[in-house]
Amino acid sequence: MQGRLGGTGKLVILPVDQGYEHGPARSFAPNPEAYDPHYHFQLALDAGLSAHAAPLGMIEASADSFAGQIPTILKVNSANSLAREKDAPSQAITGSVQDALRLGCSAIGYTIYPGSDAAFDMMTDFKELSEEAKAFGLAVVLWSYPRGGDISKSGETAIDIVAYAAHMAALAGAHIIKVKPPTAHLELAAAKKAYEANGIKIDTLADRINHVVQSCFNGRRIVVFSGGEAKDLDGLFAEIRQLRDGGANGSIIGRNTFQRAKPDAMAMLDTIIDIYKGKA
Repeated sequence: MQGRLGGTGKLVILPVDQGYEHGPARSFAPNPEAYDPHYHFQLALDAGLSAHAAPLGMIEASADSFAGQIPTILKVNSANSLAREKDAPSQAITGSVQDALRLGCSAIGYTIYPGSDAAFDMMTDFKELSEEAKAFGLAVVLWSYPRGGDISKSGETAIDIVAYAAHMAALAGAHIIKVKPPTAHLELAAAKKAYEANGIKIDTLADRINHVVQSCFNGRRIVVFSGGEAKDLDGLFAEIRQLRDGGANGSIIGRNTFQRAKPDAMAMLDTIIDIYKGKA
């Protein structure tokens, strides 16, 4: 119910965990104001966004100044690009449910890597964290990013793999599921047979988004899609329209937002919100 999309069933969330994942210069040097955690809170507020997601330190540095002004999602696990990732990518637990409660957060966020040789441990940790979060009335957001094991690079965004990862997130008890927009590639031979035999439409991005939403209990769970690497505005807006047309509940857009100067980011988010409202 927060922000300009409140009451529409749509969400636009600002996630800022890229400092862990990619390092400070790769994340914030294009827009040096973004080194300051307060910048992201204020940007999310000024743009009328639905929520802000960040790791422990960023929320701790800002929670007292922005208490109660916007729902926050504490990202409770993180990876980094210095670690070796091959067959068994994983993440360290870097925050807790108690941290989320202390900081006035509305939800916790967690990442699993379906396909990784470490995926079962990540799922087990998520079960324990989500059980505690739900006991205290916090929502649970699950980033479900297939990688590792035998999954190819193109398979990480293949429609059968993304739909499978989203479905696993729903089965694991997530309230909000975050996945990447899928391509038309089919990774698994057995899945390809099922898609072809049952005439599952995957030609357009909107078709594929519809199938991912269907895979999350036929739309009974909230599904949002990542923005990925920074891209030109025309490409971004075209993608958002396809997400909307496919029935996505919204977008969670980090680098495409905070790597732009604030006036440019505000204008971009204004258009994205209008797209989800059906006005653009």
